[in-house]
Amino acid sequence: MKYDEKLDFLINTLISESKQYQNIDINKFEDKRVLLRSLMNARLPKSISKEFLDVQNDFLRDEVINKGVVKLNDIKTIKEEFNSKNEFASKISIWQGDITRLQVGAIVNAANSQMLGCFIPCHKCIDNAIHSVAGVQLREVCNEYMQQKRVYNGDYVESTGSAMLTKAFNLPSEYVLHTVGPIVGNKLNDSLRQHLKNCYKSCLTLALEKGIKSIAFCCISTGEFRFPNEEAAKIAFEAVKGFMKQNGENFDRIIFNVFKDVDYDIYKNLL
Repeated sequence: MKYDEKLDFLINTLISESKQYQNIDINKFEDKRVLLRSLMNARLPKSISKEFLDVQNDFLRDEVINKGVVKLNDIKTIKEEFNSKNEFASKISIWQGDITRLQVGAIVNAANSQMLGCFIPCHKCIDNAIHSVAGVQLREVCNEYMQQKRVYNGDYVESTGSAMLTKAFNLPSEYVLHTVGPIVGNKLNDSLRQHLKNCYKSCLTLALEKGIKSIAFCCISTGEFRFPNEEAAKIAFEAVKGFMKQNGENFDRIIFNVFKDVDYDIYKNLL
């Protein structure tokens, strides 16, 4: 199949799953790629045909290649980039860009307590971006994990500061570490700070247990969850530094992935 044929097939398959989409005329959409992402984002976790998955996987992997895969060796350490004297300078990096391009052991997803991804079509959160590139399988395995938890607790939601590991499917990374960051309401407090620290410790602990050698952390909780960027970066660095002092020999690289210029400057000054 050519690109347009794959796109039409994927869209039509998702439309056919739900009565509410039956009146959609895909020929009227100028940007069918946006429509596909929207349908994927809004789709509830459930099984789908092998044919769909095969076409989707080819489609998404081609897009990843076209965006450009960034390998670990392509990313400078802070020792190389800034001549940093930090004791872990040869194992820590700052990288600015799209985390879904990174070919590392695991990327970190800032998830919500439902652990199913973002259902808002084309939302700009990292949860939405990661699920959109990974494919519909990611939501399905997240749902399986949550259903297992609900066998013992019917109202189960993932606790803040915890982490869960899944395969990355069509992402260039091997795994995704999903962690639930704290939501800042009216005022930042020590409990929220501890929860954020726990996010980093939980991800690092899980990676250590699974033998994952390289991790790319997003700026957990600084977006929709409104944690102040500068304080979040300090907590992230202190959590990583503390963990590396005990377990540094088990990791090849810890990457602080940033998207905004303000976060790049914060981490550069910090490190």
